[in-house]
Amino acid sequence: MKDIFVLAEHRRGELREITLEMLSGAAGFGGTVVAILFGKSVDDFANKIAGYADKVLVVDDDMFENYNSEAYQKALSALIKEHNPGLLLMGHTGQGVDLAPALAVELGAPLVTDITALEMEGDKPKPTRQYYGGKLDAHMVPKDADLYILTVREATFQAAEPSKSGEVVKVENPVKEEIAYRKFLEYVEPEVGEVDITQSTLLVGVGRGIREDKNMPVVEELAQALGADLAASRAVVDAGWLPADRQVGISGKTVKPKLYLAVGISGAFQHVTGMKGSEVIVAINKDPDAPIFGIADYGIVDDLFKVVPKLTEKIKELKG
Repeated sequence: MKDIFVLAEHRRGELREITLEMLSGAAGFGGTVVAILFGKSVDDFANKIAGYADKVLVVDDDMFENYNSEAYQKALSALIKEHNPGLLLMGHTGQGVDLAPALAVELGAPLVTDITALEMEGDKPKPTRQYYGGKLDAHMVPKDADLYILTVREATFQAAEPSKSGEVVKVENPVKEEIAYRKFLEYVEPEVGEVDITQSTLLVGVGRGIREDKNMPVVEELAQALGADLAASRAVVDAGWLPADRQVGISGKTVKPKLYLAVGISGAFQHVTGMKGSEVIVAINKDPDAPIFGIADYGIVDDLFKVVPKLTEKIKELKG
C-alpha cells in the first residue's frame, strides 16, 4: 500500500485535535502514515505527532509562521510529487476547505470533502459523506487515480493514545519564491462570553424541544444542579434564547466534555459534528427516531418536561 499523507494543522501555538484524529484513523489502514508539518519553530508539535505517525516531514520556515494557502499548496504539491503518496487527508476545517480544492485541481486528483467514515480497498479509498442534513449516507467510489484527496469532518476518528515513535525528518522548504500577492494579516476571533463552552467539563445542550423562552428555566435548573454549563443548538441561538457563544455545531463551537446531556435536540449533523467527541452522551427526546439516539451512549425516550424536573430533583437529592 502506498503512503498515506496527513496534513497537520495548528493555530496560534496549538496543535489542532483533528490532526491526531486523522493520524489515529490512518493508522488502521495498513500503509505508512506520514505526517506533513509546516510551521516555524514547531519541534514540539513534531515530537508529539511522532507518537502517532511512522514519519513526520517537517518544513520549518518563516514562510509558514502563519497559514497561507498559496505557500501550503506549493510546498505540499512539491512533497507529493517527490514522495508519491496514494492518499492525502486534511481536516474539513477553514484551512482544509480553502486548500484542498485548489490542490486537487492542480494535481488532477479526485477530491471528496467532509467525509464522515472511510474504508480502504488496497490503495483506493471508499469514503462516506452525508446529504440532506445527515439523513442520507452516501458511499463514494472515486475514479481510479494515483492520488486521492479527502477532507475529514472533525470527530470522524477518535484520537488514540500515542503508540509510535515516528522518524522526524527536517525538509528544506521547496518554495523558493516570496509570495507577495497573498499575505497573512491577523487573526480575528469572536470574543469569548462569560463561559467558554469549549473548556467545559459538563454541558447541558438544549434544543428546539424546549419550545419557547419561558421554558428555559427547566434546563437552567438542571445545569445548575449538575454543575454544568448550558450549550445550545442553532435553533435556540437563532431564537435568541441563548447567546451565539453557546452554540454547538458546524457554525458554532466544537466541544468535548466528559458529559454532554442533550435535551430536546433532534441531532441534525450540523449539531452532532460539534459534540460527538464527548466522552459520554445522554439524550432526552420524545421522538424514538431522533438521530441523536444514533450517537448517544444513553437515551431517554419521553417528554423532556416530564423527565428533566425529576432528573433535577434526583440529582439534588444525591448531592444532599
